[in-house]
Amino acid sequence: MEITSEQVKILRDSTGAGMMDCKKALAETNGDMEKAVDYLRKKGAATAEKRADRATNQGLIEAYIHAGGRIGSMVEINCETDFVAKTDDFKMLARELAMQIAAMNPLYVTREDVAKETIDHELEIYRTQARNDKKPEQVVERIAEGKLDKYFQEFCLTEQTYIKDSGKTIKDLILDMMSKTGEKITIRRFKRFHLGENS
Repeated sequence: MEITSEQVKILRDSTGAGMMDCKKALAETNGDMEKAVDYLRKKGAATAEKRADRATNQGLIEAYIHAGGRIGSMVEINCETDFVAKTDDFKMLARELAMQIAAMNPLYVTREDVAKETIDHELEIYRTQARNDKKPEQVVERIAEGKLDKYFQEFCLTEQTYIKDSGKTIKDLILDMMSKTGEKITIRRFKRFHLGENS
């Protein structure tokens, strides 16, 4: 199947990926635009894994104020170069993250940030709930692990569903930006403020 330059342009505009990558993705998926986007995202995720040990000491701090000044958030997002930090796409990502934090009130950046004591405590609660519901002992652990995953999805920023697209997580947003920029991108820290609340 012949891939037209128009198809490549559409895919490139929607993903920000390089021209040759777009052409290859379309060739691999027989011109199916949706599958080509998935192909590029998976490729970006694989490339992102290779960048895991690269240093990120550039970036920016973004603030967002919501609800008539009653809720606010700040987030520090890092990349490898000042050049990427100054791009509109990177600034927009930082803005989206700050809005996500204000709206969804995560407690951690990733599941790796959750203390072992917290995980053990949550698992014990879920096991007790399962036993109280008269679940067979052989499935209690599986139920507890499943509920722990939901806990991570609710309270870890990178695992939360993106508020503007329920088909994506925040980790997907980060991977998309890494694929687009060719740089490692990390969320270093964040803080959410709610008027009148003790921190």
